[in-house]
Amino acid sequence: MKEMTMENKTIKELHELRLVGFRVLCAGEQYIEEIPKASLRLSECISEIKHVVNPLQQFGAFVVDNDTVEEDGYWVCVEVKEFEDIPTNMVTLTVPPQRYAITRHLGPNYQISKEYNELHKWIEKNNHIRLKNKWHLEKFYSWEDKEEIDVELFDTIK
Repeated sequence: MKEMTMENKTIKELHELRLVGFRVLCAGEQYIEEIPKASLRLSECISEIKHVVNPLQQFGAFVVDNDTVEEDGYWVCVEVKEFEDIPTNMVTLTVPPQRYAITRHLGPNYQISKEYNELHKWIEKNNHIRLKNKWHLEKFYSWEDKEEIDVELFDTIK
């Protein structure tokens, strides 16, 4: 498996995101296994969600330093235009407009942390401040194979 690291890092502001999907809550070391399971489950029941913006993209959302139990965990979702008739086993999440430092990871899911470390160095080098108590995003373009994911990492900054 060839890993490709993109050197392109950018700053982008995103509009408010309305997300629908599953909340994954488990012990820290289990996320690497539980998130892909939730992604596949979401893919299987995407037709149950109304107003999906793009069924070929999934979002992961999390707060690095969460202040409340409600913010603990990881959300595996799709973006929707509006919330309507949410399936009973799913959750909704509204991420406010925010500013992000962004990079892309192509390769195994267990190597995402390496890409985050590089992004964090870049943020500091460019005099940005990470906002660890805000929602951070991962925008997945390919998630079916844990060894070959394609994901943009959105680290919230000031």
